[in-house]
Amino acid sequence: MSEPDADTYALKTVEVPVIDAPDLAYRPPAPRSYRPKIGVIGAGGIVSAHLDAYRTAGWDVAAICNRTRAKAEKKAAEFYPEARISDDAADILNDPTIDVVDITPHPTDRVPLMEQALRAGKHVLSQKPFVLDLDVGERLVALADERGLKLAVNQNGRWSPHMAWMRAAVQGGLIGAPVGCHCSLHWDHRWIAGTPFEKIEDLMLYDFGIHWFDFITSLTRGRARSVYATSVMAQDQGAKVPLAAQVLIELEGGQASLVFDGATRHGPQDATYIAGTKGSLNSTGPDLGVQRVTLTTADGAATPALDGAWFNDGFQGAMGALLVAIEDDAEPENGARENLESLALAFAAIQSRRTGQPVKVGSARRIET
Repeated sequence: MSEPDADTYALKTVEVPVIDAPDLAYRPPAPRSYRPKIGVIGAGGIVSAHLDAYRTAGWDVAAICNRTRAKAEKKAAEFYPEARISDDAADILNDPTIDVVDITPHPTDRVPLMEQALRAGKHVLSQKPFVLDLDVGERLVALADERGLKLAVNQNGRWSPHMAWMRAAVQGGLIGAPVGCHCSLHWDHRWIAGTPFEKIEDLMLYDFGIHWFDFITSLTRGRARSVYATSVMAQDQGAKVPLAAQVLIELEGGQASLVFDGATRHGPQDATYIAGTKGSLNSTGPDLGVQRVTLTTADGAATPALDGAWFNDGFQGAMGALLVAIEDDAEPENGARENLESLALAFAAIQSRRTGQPVKVGSARRIET
């Protein structure tokens, strides 16, 4: 057996040819002809992104409900002037002309609304995080199955252009089986100071990180074994909860990691690297909206020209995937059943951070926020 040469020891790379990027179906999905009436329950700040995406897609939002009626009126005036306004969710749930409901309140308020909607025969898009208890989530999934209804989760990050393209490449077998999935986000999240977000102890792992736990799940479904996570208050971060966190995930036949530096004042960067048995994917940029993706295989390196933006294509994708599933009588790409695996990762990370120990995925059944 010959000794490796100096270049091998030095891990020097070799140039690869530039090739054309494959044409992948990564844009937000849309039904062919299914055009149901949609009811929106909850009119908080993020709902503007929902309604703008639905309006752009040409979908029919027939009713908007919020306990503070004025908020619903404001959203309707801006996006759907013809929508019916209500301060009682029962008005939407009891309306036989509405087939699909987008339920956006906080998790504790959302669970009974989702159950009522399913019992009323409505297909449901749930805001994320889906539930705070995996057993409750399993019960809702079972109820949807029992009623022949579709239950999906608004994991809108799945349709950010760079994540969607990379996911399509992995699912298309272009890099073989993923053996390493690593996401690092270095940005300024100090804006949460003085907002209700400061009340969420594990903000980075829970509210923000859920998008990346879901991304890892979408690439490595069924392979996550255990999680070890930490968080820390960054120097001079200002906010009252830790803005720095990191996660190590043991996969069957691989590993994954997440790094969140939420107090980066200058030079922000978001980077994703996916190593596979037949190739790799690399995405870098200054923020979530500006990313350059490179696919490298034995044939060469390809850089697709990405189209779209996370806001608001991600929200169009989340609802579009549900509508496609209803039209085709299939499981939604963002179905609640799969989302429970993403939540199991997040819950394990939060328990690990709190205990200082690795946690088996699925053993942490619920969290307190």
